[in-house]
Amino acid sequence: MTTPPPQPQSDNLFDLLGGRRGAIDATIPPLAFGVGWFAGGESIWTGVWAALLSGAVVAGLRLYRGDRPRSVLIGLLAVCVAAIIALRTGRAVDFFLIQVLSNAASALAWAVSVVVRWPLMGVVVGSLLRQRGRWRRDPALMRGYTRASWLWTASYLLRLAVFVPLYYAEQVLALVGARVLLSWPLIAALLAGSWWVIRRSLPPGHPGIRHPQTMPVVQPPPE
Repeated sequence: MTTPPPQPQSDNLFDLLGGRRGAIDATIPPLAFGVGWFAGGESIWTGVWAALLSGAVVAGLRLYRGDRPRSVLIGLLAVCVAAIIALRTGRAVDFFLIQVLSNAASALAWAVSVVVRWPLMGVVVGSLLRQRGRWRRDPALMRGYTRASWLWTASYLLRLAVFVPLYYAEQVLALVGARVLLSWPLIAALLAGSWWVIRRSLPPGHPGIRHPQTMPVVQPPPE
């Protein structure tokens, strides 16, 4: 019996980063909140119970799928905190306050990462590929990861440009719709755009993101 040859490893960001299931899962509690709030006659309690129930179901499914308990707990905790804020303030729109603040923080973090020459796209991909900091010594990869990180910065700014006016206008259902539309569809576009930018930044003959081409250390001439 012959052993099948190993399958080549994919460099595609869709395979490395995934994101589809996580993005869809993250939209379910806000969607449930909006449906519960509207169906319950704009009752915050009804929306909160719907969000918490759906969040618990999503958490259970994620654990069943083998997701890390820590990430599952963080996701469920975010739903609980959003629910508490909405209940404390008595404003349904405040269920989305964490979402607004997290996008502002993410935009700042991605922008700063580029400025300090540790683009977060490179940090994330390099960590997944266990490259430590070797990717930073590859000028082509640094260029590609920097450009891709600017794309992600722009995506968070886009979300803020949509979320903030809707938040201040207290448009709960519009926020729910925006939350859904700017999750998986936007992430899919970002992954595709990031991959295109990174590939375009690599010179012909470059072996790809799994194999950083580090610059050789030039020894000074002997005196």
